[in-house]
Amino acid sequence: MTVSGDDLLTTSEAAAVLRMSRRQVVDRCVRGQLPYVWVGRRRRLRRADVEAVLQPSLTRDQYKALWLHHAVAGRLVADPDLVLHKAASNLERLRAIHPDGMTRHWLDRWAEVLAAGTDFVLETLTSRSAFAVELRQNSPFAGVLTEAERQSVLRSFADR
Repeated sequence: MTVSGDDLLTTSEAAAVLRMSRRQVVDRCVRGQLPYVWVGRRRRLRRADVEAVLQPSLTRDQYKALWLHHAVAGRLVADPDLVLHKAASNLERLRAIHPDGMTRHWLDRWAEVLAAGTDFVLETLTSRSAFAVELRQNSPFAGVLTEAERQSVLRSFADR
């Protein structure tokens, strides 16, 4: 996945977001607790990775949804047109059922994610950010996985 310059933070910017010193951010990077990339001779951190540090641990249900959406992400990589078409179709049906309220709010956010393209959809499906966690509670990806695939993912999740 390509990361644009807007998605990358300097260690100083990350430190400001995390409310810690730049040295603490660098130490976390060195210990492998915070992923980073090199841009020239400088460390850069993905905004989503930095924001994930601020998030509390996922609940069991949120973690299970993340596992299921990782499987959906695999399908999306294999056949983007089919998966995006299915999500758009489901989204249209769900928006008709939920014309207002919080469910509609999150469905509208999904519409924005789908419109942003495959890379952003992949990021949202697999992110631990608060935004992505909330979005997955109203997922338009029902039916992308077969029931057998879904049950296989759930069994694997339970085994872990």
